[in-house]
Amino acid sequence: MQPIIIVLIILVVLVFIALIKTIQVIPQASAAIVERFGRYTRTLNAGLNIVVPFIDTIRNRIDLREQVVPFPPQPVITQDNLVVNIDTVIYYQVTDARAATYEVASYIQAIEQLTVTTLRNIIGGMDLERTLTSREEINAALRGVLDEATGKWGIRVNRVELKAIEPPTSIQDSMEKQMRADRDKRAAILQAEGVRQSEILRAEGEKQSQILRAEGEAKAAALRAEGEAQAVRTVFEAIHAGDPDQKLLSYQYLQMLPKIAEGDANKLWIVPSEIGDALKGLSGAMGNFGGLGGGSGGNGASGGATERREKPSID
Repeated sequence: MQPIIIVLIILVVLVFIALIKTIQVIPQASAAIVERFGRYTRTLNAGLNIVVPFIDTIRNRIDLREQVVPFPPQPVITQDNLVVNIDTVIYYQVTDARAATYEVASYIQAIEQLTVTTLRNIIGGMDLERTLTSREEINAALRGVLDEATGKWGIRVNRVELKAIEPPTSIQDSMEKQMRADRDKRAAILQAEGVRQSEILRAEGEKQSQILRAEGEAKAAALRAEGEAQAVRTVFEAIHAGDPDQKLLSYQYLQMLPKIAEGDANKLWIVPSEIGDALKGLSGAMGNFGGLGGGSGGNGASGGATERREKPSID
């Protein structure tokens, strides 16, 4: 009985192993290469798959998701014979599991070596300054070459990025000094521009202030002149309304003479000729006024006048 039990146990184990090898579960976004007696048979996609146990074997399981592979820094010589270290990152995706398995031995190593050689060809035609400022151009050229070369491997290169471009230490020091000088130059230019703009604004402000001040003074002078003209017009109208005679005008002129004489600069007076006639009339008026006063106060004069009146009557 014991040998039979042992045989049954062995058969059960074999059946269990066969079932395990028959049913293959492939995860999502993955693929498996099936070989039969060492020859490619088919590709298993995601899900439950049945294979012939002990005849079909799984050669390779491939992840179909997009992969990110960073490569170590690679020394590259520029056109002006400077060595720079460039870090690259490749984003790729397997589109054909069969080609990725049988067309290239190790597609990761192949992509790395192809990236290095392509970088050397691209950077070798650029100087250092263009290399540092042409990342997008380098990325596009590198991606085009890699995508064309890896297409037959069943791989699609989605993106190529340059992580860092490190020039030599001496070049870095020179670049830092140049950048510092450029920053100082820009700062000086901006400061000079600010001073210039400030002076322009100040000059414009002073100009506007002077213009406004001149306009104010002109308006004030115009108003003052208008007021004086109005005063003269009023006085003139009052004088004409009062109808003054020559004697009154002469008397007013005599009253104004002390005010005209005020001041050290008044050395020469210009007297109108009409004033002489007016003064004669005024003096005559004053003489008559004095004569009237003398006749009333003295008897000798009146007696003489009486005698002159009496002489014709005696004759």
